[in-house]
Amino acid sequence: MTITSPPGQEASPLATPKPAKQNGGGFLRYLITRFLLIIPTVFILITVVFFLMRVTGDPITAAMGGRLTPDQLAQRIHEAGYDRPILIQYLEYLGQVFTGDLGRTLSDNRAVTEVLTTYGAATVELAINAILVALIVGIPLGLVAAKFRDRYPDAILRILAILSYATPVFFAGLLLKLVFGVWLGWLPISGRADWQTELALTGLQSPSGIYWLDALRSGNMGAFWNVTEHAILPALALGLLTGGVFLRLVRTNAIGTLGREYVEAGRSRGVSEFRLTTKHAYRPALIPIITVMGLQIAMLLGGAVLTETTFEWAGLGFKLAEYLTARDFVAVQGIVVLLAIIVAITNFIVDVLAALIDPRVRY
Repeated sequence: MTITSPPGQEASPLATPKPAKQNGGGFLRYLITRFLLIIPTVFILITVVFFLMRVTGDPITAAMGGRLTPDQLAQRIHEAGYDRPILIQYLEYLGQVFTGDLGRTLSDNRAVTEVLTTYGAATVELAINAILVALIVGIPLGLVAAKFRDRYPDAILRILAILSYATPVFFAGLLLKLVFGVWLGWLPISGRADWQTELALTGLQSPSGIYWLDALRSGNMGAFWNVTEHAILPALALGLLTGGVFLRLVRTNAIGTLGREYVEAGRSRGVSEFRLTTKHAYRPALIPIITVMGLQIAMLLGGAVLTETTFEWAGLGFKLAEYLTARDFVAVQGIVVLLAIIVAITNFIVDVLAALIDPRVRY
């Protein structure tokens, strides 16, 4: 028998439905969990990098072997502590990393942290430029491909997307240099700026190292346009690599959205296809881009090594190639560790943005 409350009286507390779980607590728990996962991720990456760098022996022998006598080599190894047990070296290295000391380079005797701060801003600038190119290319063209699904524009865009992320970044860079720098002469093919602009920007008080930002801060529009001209080809070479991925993701998700019932209802009420595509399909199309952004950042940083070498862009990738040639494993280890930390932190930021846009990813 079911007991009901008399009219005018509230139901018993036992019969009151349990309040819905608050979203704020779920998001905070998700945020803390994802942040704490950075610690083991960075720890594992540092450990893997350390032991991989020791596979071929100690860094002194790798960098100086053949250029020093056996006695001199043994003395350098002993002074650096590389003749001690590998576990002791590993524990000492962890202690140095946690205090911000990544050692000194063997080829030019510079603090690794100084190398990172000197050349890191250039890599950040290149990555920002490439992401902007990828977003500008991927999102609009992905929506266009979805709108013209299975027609000629869609087929052409899908082919271009495949070519963009299947073409090696160094080959794309060389092709861009040949066409726009050598044949047409429209754009510079190397460096971050001409020498006059570099002198002007590096001479500023507390420069950030990101040239276009420093040019805007100083109000030097001539320097800004010079920096922009030098940045176009490297940004295109690296950005198109990711832009093709974004295009296909946006196309797939927009096609799914345009087939939903509420979109069909809007279409039956006479809402234009342009409005349906740009308003109703736009935000859902961003979700997969933000979700895979962390993976694409790792791809961009990997591609930055080849891009910076191709365009003589003086960033971490350019210096990494130089230190690899010199077999300076101390410097290589420090740069790779920094890039790994950047990827881990970027993935955390991407997870937070994805949770803000789509609350379903929190649970």
